[in-house]
Order: sequence, then C-alpha cells, then structure tokens
Amino acid sequence: VQLQESGGGLAQAGGSLTLSCTASGLNPRTYAAAWFRQAPGKEREIVAAGSWSGINTYYADSVKGRFTISRDNGKNTVYLQMNTLKPDDAAVYYCAAQLARSDFWVGIYETHYDYWGQGTRVTVSS
Repeated sequence: VQLQESGGGLAQAGGSLTLSCTASGLNPRTYAAAWFRQAPGKEREIVAAGSWSGINTYYADSVKGRFTISRDNGKNTVYLQMNTLKPDDAAVYYCAAQLARSDFWVGIYETHYDYWGQGTRVTVSS
C-alpha cells in the first residue's frame, strides 16, 4: 500500500490550496481516509476525515467552513480543498487511510490509521 500526497506549497493568507492523496494497493471502496497535519514543535493533529462512501465526514474545529475533504474513487484519490488559509495552517500535511469497518466509519485519531503518506508541506505567508 502506498499513499502519495501532492499539492503542497506556498500560499498567501486568505488564499487556497488543494492537496491530493493518491492510493495504490487499496480498493477505493474499502478505506476511510483522513488528513492530519503537524506544525513545527507541535503534535500531529487531525484536520479532516471521510468515510469511503463520502457520506460521513469530520472536521477539526479550526478548519470547519474553510477546508473540505472529498474523494474520487474512480481515481483512487482523496482531496483536501483548503480555502481562506491562515498562517496557523502552515504544517506538513499527511494523508492516512484505513480499511473501513463500514461505509460510514471515519477515524479521528492517529491510531485509527495503518497507512500513511510521506507528507506534503504547506507554507502560508501573512
């Protein structure tokens, strides 16, 4: 199983970025996915998570209304649309996946996920 993130980079505060996570070795209709992030000197935290069906999602309070998790199962890719970026959003963003217990299941803790990408860095200039 491999998860490959892309789309990170530099954005201005108030701007947008879209992260992508393409999976290989996993059937797209079997795994829930999430985005976590880790800023320098801080612990890794959940940003957003979604069930494989897309009918259940979770967002951290800090990103609600600004970020959207979505997926294209035909492309086996999960996205994180990030709008109205803030300097506090700067971090390394990690994609995670876990074989789902149901089409409604999402995990919100790191320990819920067995598969991880290598991370993509997001920098936000003020």
